[in-house]
Amino acid sequence: MKIRELLEKKGYEVVTVPPTLPFQDAMRLLVEHNIGSVVVAEDQVVQGILTERDVLRLAAKDPAAMPSLKVEDIMTRDVVVGLPEDTVDYVMEIMTRNRIRHLPVVDDGWMHGILSIGDVVDALRTKVEVENRYMRDYIQGKFF
Repeated sequence: MKIRELLEKKGYEVVTVPPTLPFQDAMRLLVEHNIGSVVVAEDQVVQGILTERDVLRLAAKDPAAMPSLKVEDIMTRDVVVGLPEDTVDYVMEIMTRNRIRHLPVVDDGWMHGILSIGDVVDALRTKVEVENRYMRDYIQGKFF
């Protein structure tokens, strides 16, 4: 399955914030939308990502600085992205290897959506369930 197909099922909505947004406002968006990351973008061009992990690191390092910081001060700038034509298996490998849980999907510099590790695991789980069903039907002589 291609990422494009997964996004068609999941939807294309991405919560984005500008880099100059106060950090605490971005934190509120994470809570309000019950999400683990916001993409930092201007005009749908990805500039970074702010994740729960970034928030925890800041909270552990310098919690007193939180009120004065902007998103751009703590966001992850080197964003790993996926392409619509990537396969779910490939994306799982990329996310695992890079130890990330959120993957913006970008094509020609424009953001098309975002996947969480949960989206990818669910797609792989569904794929395995379907393959298992086909194998059971084949072994039992059920042909369609």
